[in-house]
Amino acid sequence: MTHTNLPAHDWPVLEPGWVWLCGAGPGDPGLLTLHALNALRQADVVIYDALVQEQILDWAPQAQHIYAGKRGGKPSAKQRDISLHLVELARAGKRVLRLKGGDPFVFGRGGEEAQTLVQHDVPIRIIPGITAGIGGLAYAGVPVTHRDVNQSVTFVTGHDQSGKTPGSLDWDSISKGSQVIVIYMGMKHIAQIAGKLLAAGRPAAEPVAVITTATTDAQNVLETTLGTIVNDIAHAGLEPPAIICVGQAVLMRQVLDWQSMAAGEMPRNLDPLGRGRPAESA
Repeated sequence: MTHTNLPAHDWPVLEPGWVWLCGAGPGDPGLLTLHALNALRQADVVIYDALVQEQILDWAPQAQHIYAGKRGGKPSAKQRDISLHLVELARAGKRVLRLKGGDPFVFGRGGEEAQTLVQHDVPIRIIPGITAGIGGLAYAGVPVTHRDVNQSVTFVTGHDQSGKTPGSLDWDSISKGSQVIVIYMGMKHIAQIAGKLLAAGRPAAEPVAVITTATTDAQNVLETTLGTIVNDIAHAGLEPPAIICVGQAVLMRQVLDWQSMAAGEMPRNLDPLGRGRPAESA
C-alpha cells in the first residue's frame, strides 16, 4: 500500500476488516491530521457525518462514500443502524474509515460506535481530530484559555439523546465553577440555556460569541451578550451548526480577529481586557 502525497514515515496500514474512527476536524480540510489523510488514501469505504466537508472526500477517490449524517430535527439514520453497518462492512473484509466531524470522542458518539465494534470483535484504531470547541473558536479569534481570563473551561452539549436541553447538567455548578463555557449544538435551546446561566448568577452583560459553520468559507461570527443573545441570534438569522462561547475570553476577538486583519482591517482594541500593560508583561 502506497501513501500518496505523504512524507516518508512508518505510516500505519489500514488492514481489511479494520475500522478506523477518525476526526475530520471542524471544517477546513487543512485541519485534517496526517493520520486522517493516510486513512483516506487507503480506505475501501468512508462512512461520513453531516459536518464533514465534501472536499475532504476528494482525498479518497478510490473509496465508496456512504453518508451517515445526523442533524437535529432532520431525518437521519438511527445510531444503532450506523454502528451495526460498520460491523457488517468490517466483517465483509472492507477497510473501513468512519469519518466524523471534529473529534470522534467529543460529542461525536465515537465512543458508542467504537464499543459496538469491540463487542463484535472488530479491530479498531482511533484517530483524534481538532474539535470545533477549540479550533472553531481559534478561527474566530477567541482563545479558549487565556491566563488573564480563565484557568478552567467547560465543554457542554446543548441537547441530550432526546433532543432536549440536558437535564443531567448542573447548570448552577457549571455557571459558578467555570470561567469559560463552550456549548456544542446549543442553538435550538439557547433561550433555556441562557436563562439557566443567568438564573445561576452569570451577568447579563457577559460576552458571548456564536460561531456558525466554523473554519469554513461560510463561517459567521456574532458577538453578543448573555442577556441579548436570543434576540441577537434571531435578528442575525443564524442557523446551526454553531459553537457558542460564554466568558471574558470572547473579548480577545477584538485584538485577535486574524481573518479580518488578513483582509486589511485594523484590530478594534489592542487591550480588550483592560490590562493597561503590554501583553508580554507578566
